[in-house]
Amino acid sequence: MGNSPKLSCSVCGRSYDPGRLQNLCECGGPLLVSYDLAKIRQEWSRSALGSAPTDMWRYDPVLPAGRADAISLGEGWTPLLRAPALGAAIGAHDIWLKDEGQNPTASFKARGMSVAVSVAKKLGATRLAAPSAGNAGGALAAYAAAAGVEAHIAMPADVPQANYLECKAAGAHVTLVNGLIGECGRMITERSQAAGWFEVGTLREPYRIEGKKTMGYELAEQFDWELPDAILCPCGGGVGLIGIWKAFAELEELGWIGAKRPKMIAVQAAGCAPIVRAFATNALGSETWQNPHTVASGLRVPKALGDFLALQAIRESGGTAVAIDDADMLDAGLELASREGFFVAPEGGACVAAARELIASGFLKRDDRIVVLNTGSGLKYLEAYGTRFTRTIASEADKLGGLITPR
Repeated sequence: MGNSPKLSCSVCGRSYDPGRLQNLCECGGPLLVSYDLAKIRQEWSRSALGSAPTDMWRYDPVLPAGRADAISLGEGWTPLLRAPALGAAIGAHDIWLKDEGQNPTASFKARGMSVAVSVAKKLGATRLAAPSAGNAGGALAAYAAAAGVEAHIAMPADVPQANYLECKAAGAHVTLVNGLIGECGRMITERSQAAGWFEVGTLREPYRIEGKKTMGYELAEQFDWELPDAILCPCGGGVGLIGIWKAFAELEELGWIGAKRPKMIAVQAAGCAPIVRAFATNALGSETWQNPHTVASGLRVPKALGDFLALQAIRESGGTAVAIDDADMLDAGLELASREGFFVAPEGGACVAAARELIASGFLKRDDRIVVLNTGSGLKYLEAYGTRFTRTIASEADKLGGLITPR
């Protein structure tokens, strides 16, 4: 089945050859992939999914690489689980958790990097590079290792230890930068041409969105093609939210869902909320957030390249954008763990806290079907949760994170 991908700029509409490696458009805008959905609709039906493997590559007719070219570690088809005890506590009668922490590398970044690395290798790239606040770096390192290509990653010096260690374990070349994700991005861009790196940073190439959009396909399929009323998405770079919205547009054109769309709700940290501020002021894009700080490392993105795409999806859906304090997101994450058994990233906790606020305000109705998107495992954020559970140590051998040694 030919999916005939095409590339065009999301800003000026200029077309590019999908058979060549390409970063941004000449105008600086991010590129997006499109398909001949009318043709695909004739060749592919929902019934075909009944015999498809249970990973995200079950949707390969609408991905830029087929299963034969996929660099896969088993990503996708993550659980969608009802959370009745949490719902009773926050006043939601029909709330669900999409648990992306069960992906390879324990975050939803695995989806995007699987596709990005697959296409990059297919098109001849041998050295990939990206800035990362944490989980994207770990995913790039893992998929580059699986593909047999180099990974070069720039990370803030205070990146969570789990993210740094997984990159090093997978053989990536890691540079720790005294700065934030923006400084890391500038370093990667400055070095890429001279070093022969192909950038796979957020929205600096068109294919990570294609992996992330499979969350939208899965949600539709897991709900038997009836979309929920609202989806709460953690929003750093915004690729997850943009990708899910893109999936719904494609599904409607395929004739697999109706015209009803859920409210897309972007959730950010109060200490770094450029999209929330832009939404509140009716701006088309966001301004760089000064002095960003949050325990949710994935939300510490002071300026997103695709902010205008995220804002467009929020507004078209009748959604909103919410900022959550660090203390509240940790509280909500621990509440979810104690009530339902899900140990989620602070980003997922932020979505729980946002759901509580929006139900209390009346923006979301108690009978709405609500999906909370948890983007990673809480095990990747032990430093953040460790602030709530201190341990008293008697000696160096007893310290948290120390090696288990004979007593």
